[in-house]
Amino acid sequence: MRDEDKPEIRKLPLFRDMAEENFETLTQAAYAQSFPAQLEMIRQGEPADFLHVVMEGTVELFSGWRERETTMAVVRPVSSFILAACIKDAPYLMSARTIEKCRIVMIPAKDLRATFRIDPDFAMSTISELASCYRSVVRHAKSLKLRTSRERVAAYICGQSRAACNAASFTLPIEKRLLASYLGMTPENFSRAIKSLQSDGVATDGMRIIITDLKALEAVAGPDMLIDGSDVKAALPGADFSDARWTDRQVKSR
Repeated sequence: MRDEDKPEIRKLPLFRDMAEENFETLTQAAYAQSFPAQLEMIRQGEPADFLHVVMEGTVELFSGWRERETTMAVVRPVSSFILAACIKDAPYLMSARTIEKCRIVMIPAKDLRATFRIDPDFAMSTISELASCYRSVVRHAKSLKLRTSRERVAAYICGQSRAACNAASFTLPIEKRLLASYLGMTPENFSRAIKSLQSDGVATDGMRIIITDLKALEAVAGPDMLIDGSDVKAALPGADFSDARWTDRQVKSR
C-alpha cells in the first residue's frame, strides 16, 4: 500500500485512537489492490479473510437468495467493510462488487483480531463502530417496515437535501436501480413513487432531483429522529434529520 494511504486510513474512527505502533504493525501487513468495474470482490458465505478499505471508487454491498438480489449498502472513500465478520472470524453475510474502478486496501482479519486483544483503544473503537452499524441497520429496517415506498423515497430526498446543506436540488449519488433496491422496491416502483411526489414538491431532470416545496415533501416523509437520525454518516448517503429542528415533540408525535 502507498505511504500516503496511511494518514487517510488513520483518520477513520476505527483506527484514529489506537496506539501508533499497533497501527504501523497493522498496516505493514496490509496491501492495496486495484479492481475493475463490475467485479465481484467477495461472495457471501466465504470466510472473512480481510477488512477492505475503499480508497478510490465505489463498492456495492449486496445479498442474494433464490434468484433474488438486494443492495445492502454502497461504500465510498474512505470507508471500510465488512468489520463484523472479520472480528467474529465468521463468513461474510454480504457480497461486494465494484461499481466503478476501485483501489482497495486489504487488512488481514487475523491481524485485526490480534490487535483487538492488545489495544484497548482500538477495541473500544471497534465496539463503537459495530454499535453504530447496528443502529444504522435498525433505523433502515424501521423505515422499510413502517413506511410506504412513497414515504421512503420522500424521506431519502429530504435527507439528501440536508446532507447537501439544505440544497434545493442535488444529483442522485448512485444509479436509480441501486437506490431502488436499497430502499426496498423495484426500479418501476421507485419511478412511480418519484412521479407521485411531483404534486408534493419534487421535480426530476434525469439523475437530478429538484425540490420545489420542501414543507409538502416533509409532510409526506414524516421525519422522525428515531428513524432518520444518525450517529455517524451512513455508508449509503441517506436521510439525516439530526439538525435542531427535529425535536422530541416531533418524535413523540409519530
